[in-house]
This record gives sequence, C-alpha cells and structure tokens, in this order.
Amino acid sequence: MMLANMIYQIVLDEILKQINLSGKTPKLLLHACCAPCSSYVLEYLSEFFEITIYYYNPNIHPENEYIRRLNELRKFLTEFKSKNKINLVEEIYNPLEYFNEVKGLENLGEKSKRCYKCYKLRMEKAVEYAKNNNFDYFTTTLSISPYKKSDWINEIGGMLENKYNIKYLYADFKKKNGYKRSLELSKEYGLYRQDYCGCIYSKQEREIIV
Repeated sequence: MMLANMIYQIVLDEILKQINLSGKTPKLLLHACCAPCSSYVLEYLSEFFEITIYYYNPNIHPENEYIRRLNELRKFLTEFKSKNKINLVEEIYNPLEYFNEVKGLENLGEKSKRCYKCYKLRMEKAVEYAKNNNFDYFTTTLSISPYKKSDWINEIGGMLENKYNIKYLYADFKKKNGYKRSLELSKEYGLYRQDYCGCIYSKQEREIIV
C-alpha cells in the first residue's frame, strides 16, 4: 500500500474514528527510539489503543547513550498518565546487528539508503514481535522527526504489513504539530533530548557541523 505523505494523517484519522466507534481497544506495538519522540505519539494514541512500546535500537551509539535514552523512556512512562495501560519491552542491545545491516553504506549521509536500511531493520524486528505476540497493529515513532523520511517509513510499514499479515498503522506524526508538541512535552517532563539521530555516523556528522 503506497500513500502520498499528505494523506497519511487522513488514513490515520479514519482508523482512529472506526476504533472509537467499535468500542474496542486494539493492541498496538509501538516501536520507539526515545522518550521525546514517544511523548506526543503516546499522548495521541493511548486513548485508542493498549500500547506496548518496543525498544529495539541497535543503531544507537555509544552504549551509554543507548542506556541513557532507555532510562529516560522508563522515567517518562512512570510519570505519564494515560487512559489505557502502556507496557515496555526492552530488546537486548546488540550494535553488531546494525553495523552488519549498513555495511558498505557507512559514508552515506543522513536521509540516505543507510537510514532506509536502519528503519527497516528496526521495524521488521518490531513486526516480528507483534506477530508472535498477537498484536492487532504495529507502527513506529520514527516519523515524528523532521530528519526522518516519512514516505520511506510508511513504505516499509506497508511492505511488512503484507509480509507478516498484521496491520500497520500508517502515520506521519509530524502532522498536527506533532513535533512541536513533542518539544512541549519534553520541556514539561524535563526529558533529555539528544542532538543527533543515534548512530555513530550521525554523531560524527553532527560534530562536523558543530
């Protein structure tokens, strides 16, 4: 299923409308990269879904950064109040999975094929977990970032939906001022906001710019 960026929000709104009318609370597996990106998405979706956050991010470098982001997410979840329960699943940190995935693409910049491969790695791991644990939907927080290509993220989501026969929740969480709201929530909850995407290559690129 291929959709233009401008209608991801329309599709999401219609899905949420139908869920609201059904009176049911589907189970959503939400791949998340950090607390700030999760904040608005949880505020937005927790009314409609029983959400389990899936923290799988072998791209994050170095390990202390990975741990810091995970701890910040844990902290946020203890403070965030939601209508429906939010669970957290933490995968084992194995950066070799990321390095093997992007081998040969190391010198490409942000928003390159290297990033596409990174999105797919993390999203496929998430959908495998969702399929094996009887979730109704899966999606990711990645599209909230202005540095991520939402068309690629949703393209991958649609491909995985067909491959694993589990519904993907199409979204561009930047819409409806989602990114702006994440900044507001980060300030409200005192969340640590990193200044690079996560991988060693984005960190190096950030340091060159600075």
